[in-house]
Amino acid sequence: MSSAKPLASTPPMGWNSWNMFGSSIHESSIRETADALASSGLRDLGYAYLVIDDCWSVKAARDSDGNLVADPAKFPGGMKALCDYVHDLGLKIGIYSDAAEKTCAGYPGSLGFEEQDAKLWASWGFDFLKYDYCSAPDDQAVARERYGDMGAALRATGREFLFSLCEWGGRAPHLWGREVGAQMWRVSGDIFDSWINVWVPHGHGYYGLGVDVSLDIANDLADFGGPGGWNDLDMLVVGLKGKGSVSGGGLSFLEYQTHMSLWCIACSPLMIGCDIRKMDTETAFLLTNTEVLAVNQDPIGKPARRVVRQGTCEIWRKPLADGSVAVALINRGSSGSDVSLRSSDIGLLDTRKQVRDLWKQEEIADLERQTTLRVQPHETILLKITA
Repeated sequence: MSSAKPLASTPPMGWNSWNMFGSSIHESSIRETADALASSGLRDLGYAYLVIDDCWSVKAARDSDGNLVADPAKFPGGMKALCDYVHDLGLKIGIYSDAAEKTCAGYPGSLGFEEQDAKLWASWGFDFLKYDYCSAPDDQAVARERYGDMGAALRATGREFLFSLCEWGGRAPHLWGREVGAQMWRVSGDIFDSWINVWVPHGHGYYGLGVDVSLDIANDLADFGGPGGWNDLDMLVVGLKGKGSVSGGGLSFLEYQTHMSLWCIACSPLMIGCDIRKMDTETAFLLTNTEVLAVNQDPIGKPARRVVRQGTCEIWRKPLADGSVAVALINRGSSGSDVSLRSSDIGLLDTRKQVRDLWKQEEIADLERQTTLRVQPHETILLKITA
């Protein structure tokens, strides 16, 4: 019997091209990113998928046989060779399409070509599909049908594909994502590099979501994520620092720490969006903390829920497989605040417990009935509490 874990038994981890590079992707930057995933140690921490987002194909049309064509100016070596290169580094590789005639950036989508496209991607060696929903009807029934058709096409290839469903949550994909074969489903619009929502003047304009909004989305949908199927809060903006295609001015270090903390306790997939070829010390600290990542990758896969509100502060609780609990103290306000943490609030008996700060990786207190910690504006203190 194989000892390999089932697909997406814990939240998928990797890197996606969109947040940093947008339409300006190129084979050289993809290869260099693959090299960086391997050499930086990110691969060994679990960041296994390298995903090429929109704008990879020829924009005008398919070829005479109806096949998608990789843009020869962007991918001169071809997709098969690129997949082989990524696989040789011990990584997996993903591709992008859309459940309509056109993708979000106006490139050919896969509606009506599901089987043909899935076979093509499999022949190249892809392992992951991010499937968007731009230019598609609003109703849930059509979304389920279109995603179901692609899910079936991927399974029919005989190749293992991780299916990432990206319809932004408007048609409640958390209720039917597993049914259509997806292992992760977006539950929000696009997250921007901002604490609050930002107006994006593109086309008719839309709001890019700030990290703060994601707290409420994660709490409301906590019951629907678990092994084999995960609520996806969108790609990480950690490390963008105002650069890239989803710039909202950038976050402070503590705001990036809250962003990473929330994605981890909510069991969201962790898809890096910054340029890891130029990763600075702060960004590396946030993306590589093994104790924080272990909360996200905990095998029981139980997303955290908010259990207490204290003014602008919140306490979230996530049970862990070893019987301990992860607890996040989050300050959504603009001034520092003392947060009182009581055993009863997090479902623990009034016995002595060890409190470890996971970002600092040090023991900070003993908890019997209550302890008080100071939380700075927009900061999250992430704890592991063990009897």
